[in-house]
Amino acid sequence: MSLKRSPLPIFLREMFVGVDGCKAGWFTVLVTENNEWEINIFPDVDSIWDKYGTSAIILIDIPIGLRETGHEERNCDRAARKKLDKRASSVFLAPSRQAIYSKDYGEACRINKQITGRSLSRQTWNIIPKIKEVDIFLSKNRSARIRLRETHPEICFWALAGHPMKHPKKTPEGISERRSVLKSACPCAEEIIESALSDYRRKQVKRDDILDALSIAVTAKLGVERGFLSVAETPEYDPHGLCMEIVFAK
Repeated sequence: MSLKRSPLPIFLREMFVGVDGCKAGWFTVLVTENNEWEINIFPDVDSIWDKYGTSAIILIDIPIGLRETGHEERNCDRAARKKLDKRASSVFLAPSRQAIYSKDYGEACRINKQITGRSLSRQTWNIIPKIKEVDIFLSKNRSARIRLRETHPEICFWALAGHPMKHPKKTPEGISERRSVLKSACPCAEEIIESALSDYRRKQVKRDDILDALSIAVTAKLGVERGFLSVAETPEYDPHGLCMEIVFAK
């Protein structure tokens, strides 16, 4: 899709990208410093980097940095759940690195329980291919680690609104609530949402995927302007040097 209402080439502007997983791969929202925008679906993270690797920041909703030993969960996951109150269940327990390279669900559960003391939910297992994809990408592209960083949509909405969302994101009330927050934070929010709903089928990208990716893109823009914070005060790194964090805008 072409950039919307762009009087200048995109490379002359600061770009801020939000990425959320969807049925068709990855759904992205790009916004610029002048509130121009672009939406896309990509099959993999490598394609996203090829297209947007020169952007100021790319925030993505996927665990980056994984435990390999010990029963402690990631500090950022624990801190995020504390902030989200009733929406705490939206933050899944991140798997161990060994588990994401397992051949099947049964093996992944056994390995994860052996390492962390916890099994894996089916929800976590369903996103493991994407966790693995990003883990492999960052292991091969160390320079990308500075600008491809982890966030979480519910943390983005919490920071934008000043409180956790009251309703689940897939309900009509939750969709309305999140759209209202986005309209207040981004002047082109409704245009982006309606364009995405029109351009893509729901079997490609769901309504809540669109809202999530937009909340992440808005957070990326505001974070570059105001600074980023992490839900866990003390940074921690996994054995591969990846920062385990969930960021939001000041």
